[in-house]
Amino acid sequence: MWISIKWLRELVDINQSPEELAETLTMAGFEVEEIENRASWADGVVVGKVLKRDRHPDADKLSVCTVDVGAEEPLNIVCGAQNVRADIYVPVATVGTYLPKVNLTIKPAKLRGVPSSGMICSLAELGLAKESEGIHIFSGDNLQVGSDARPLLGLDDVLLDLTATANRADALSMVGVAREVAALTGATVRLPKAKTVSVVKPAGPSLKLNIQESQGCPAYIGTLISGVKIGPSPAWLQQRLEGSRIRPINNVVDVTNYVLLEWGQPLHAFDADKLKAVAGGDRLTVGVRFAQPGETMKTLDSQNRQLQAETLLITANDRPVALGGVMGGESTEVDGETQNILLEAALFDSATIRRSARSQGLRSESSNRYERGVNQAGVEEACRRAIALILELAGGEAMGQEMVDKRTGLTPQPIDLRLDRVNQVLGPTKAELNALKGTGSLQPNDIERILNALGCQISPTKQKNVWSVTVPPYRAKDLEREIDLIEEIARLYGYDNFCETLPSKTAAGGLSVEQQTLRNLRAAFRGAGLTELMHYSLVKPGETNQIELANPLFAEYSALRTQMLSGLIDAFQQNQDQGNGALNGFEIGQIFWKEGEALKEKEAIAGIMGGDPTVNRWVRSGKEQRMTWYEAKGLLDSIFERMGIAVEYRPWGKEIAKGQSDGEATALCAEFASATLHPGRTASLWLWGKCLGVFGQLHPQLRQQRELIDEVYIFQLDLGLLVQAASKNTIQKFAAYSTFPASDRDLAFFSPVDLSVSDLQKVMLKAGGKLLESVQLFDEYQGKNVPEGQRSLAFRLVYRVGDRTLTDQDIEPIHNKVRDALVKQFSLTLRS
Repeated sequence: MWISIKWLRELVDINQSPEELAETLTMAGFEVEEIENRASWADGVVVGKVLKRDRHPDADKLSVCTVDVGAEEPLNIVCGAQNVRADIYVPVATVGTYLPKVNLTIKPAKLRGVPSSGMICSLAELGLAKESEGIHIFSGDNLQVGSDARPLLGLDDVLLDLTATANRADALSMVGVAREVAALTGATVRLPKAKTVSVVKPAGPSLKLNIQESQGCPAYIGTLISGVKIGPSPAWLQQRLEGSRIRPINNVVDVTNYVLLEWGQPLHAFDADKLKAVAGGDRLTVGVRFAQPGETMKTLDSQNRQLQAETLLITANDRPVALGGVMGGESTEVDGETQNILLEAALFDSATIRRSARSQGLRSESSNRYERGVNQAGVEEACRRAIALILELAGGEAMGQEMVDKRTGLTPQPIDLRLDRVNQVLGPTKAELNALKGTGSLQPNDIERILNALGCQISPTKQKNVWSVTVPPYRAKDLEREIDLIEEIARLYGYDNFCETLPSKTAAGGLSVEQQTLRNLRAAFRGAGLTELMHYSLVKPGETNQIELANPLFAEYSALRTQMLSGLIDAFQQNQDQGNGALNGFEIGQIFWKEGEALKEKEAIAGIMGGDPTVNRWVRSGKEQRMTWYEAKGLLDSIFERMGIAVEYRPWGKEIAKGQSDGEATALCAEFASATLHPGRTASLWLWGKCLGVFGQLHPQLRQQRELIDEVYIFQLDLGLLVQAASKNTIQKFAAYSTFPASDRDLAFFSPVDLSVSDLQKVMLKAGGKLLESVQLFDEYQGKNVPEGQRSLAFRLVYRVGDRTLTDQDIEPIHNKVRDALVKQFSLTLRS
């Protein structure tokens, strides 16, 4: 909430500078995020009077003005505004003035040959509007020329952007902040007093109240005011609303917003004649109930709302006219033709408004306050204040008032506070504050002073140093227990005025093996050129075994994700559509699913790759070279190699698609992957006999639907299994390279098509023992002279040891052992 220091000074004496006040509030738990010094926006801008206005001799759209700014001689100013004329008072930026909102320093200049010494300003140039059609003209006569223009513009003020914690609903008002400042500084609060206004007569038959949901609406006051004249609000009211980032509308609506800011009590004004038109008769019954199935209503933001069962409504003869505590309806809004109004001052239940606002995906200044809890005892005072201001600014007469009051517990129950418990929880205070040697403790007079500053009523009990404390009604929502009072004592006494207590023993910190492994894993993925991404865990509903939220904020985010691949595809498409090229990224996060009635969650890591992996595009005349399946697989292999993990690739089989695997992360995304990935270019990844995840190329049909580049690859892995395997290789060991030459042998044979290369390599490496350094496939052929259902494969086997040069006598027995193992294991036909 934006707080005006000028407005605050009307409610409480402030002897601190804005910076000091911001520090005081921040240390008390009210964080000041920004200090906006509006006086700097127009430093050097004065009130001027246009004495004469002539057309520019060389430009039809320019005027040459003679302006009196209180100097010895009037200024000659060239102005381009169409609304400039003689005998008006205007803001004038004199030579040397800097206008920060438009980053302009005023200098003497010549415009089309005519000298100009200054500038007549618009509100946009002063930072008070986004756009202005012309210069600003002050209302009123006989203004003092040459005087500072900032008080007339509302720029003689400093604003604080104050953030209150969720339990401090009272701090969402100027009165609440004034009470807080008074409690912190010892000043006295001057509450705004409403003028005494008498209601001519009860509303009688013309207005009745029917509150069906008394729990959701414990109190409702409806006041009929007739004969109002709608028009602009006075400048002081508009300036205060604009300072709080609320757009002025008209005098009646602005008064309701003003009282909202002043007292924290939301109000709403209906056009009474429109209410009767909606109700369908002269007799009006205003009700409060929940919405019924199929009901709709258009709110003030011109949105047609499909009402839900938990949406709380204000009705006119049972017809919806407003979302209770959230937003009014367009059909009954106050506009320039309004003559009679119904002023609503109501108290709504916090939980009811929270559910109602969520059901419509809508939050407002009113709902924000109701959700936190407004002062139950302040409804009448805010209503009187609003009525008095409306009659003062819009005229009219209060013709009748009806009230329904079913509030309970207006007087909070007393709380026992023990001095011993206070000192036990808060600990010793610093010695210099207590004028004691060493450390001290809070004394009874300290406790009583703080509680009195909070507005509490204190009564002694029969026990020594135990008080019976009754909190004020505006703090009843957050001061309910003894520990709440202790927290307030610590806050107002100053957290920094208590002694710091350090642990008696210290120990060196460090990361666990799993934490360090996860950091290394992130570094490995970044080192491979992948950017870490982050998405919401909330997605649209509709997937199998999906967990849906009971009270979602938005329909688009009403379920938890069962896989992470769809979010990565969306991000890839968005970056491509924005002209940012291919997005190579990875994401670590949680996935969620249901198994019967049980809810499960697991950590997973997923990624997406594509685009041109090279940087030498200029040698190909700017043409891109798409990433191949083996290049994408090579990126993953480089990560696994860096982490010291041996991962096996297998064809995407039926056992994965059915979810029959030990890797839950893969089983969960199996259904999505089967419809998303290329059927012939998808592999399952295995580790320790367990399915680690899935890797493959996007299906061509999906790629065409999304209009993506030709080759895009995605993967999702079980993070727990991956970290577990990598944790066993956290210590990198250096092995010296062999200084002796290698000897290689080629081995070719016919193999069934459905027999994977990885299975062949495992058998050869096991049979070759320590002498066989590597096995690499270098040729595959299917066609003429190859038996049907088979393919010709050729491998290069490299033999090497670190202590000698191998001879044929060393290699041949091992090589024959490899050949025999292949024939025995797979019944292959050797060609070499």
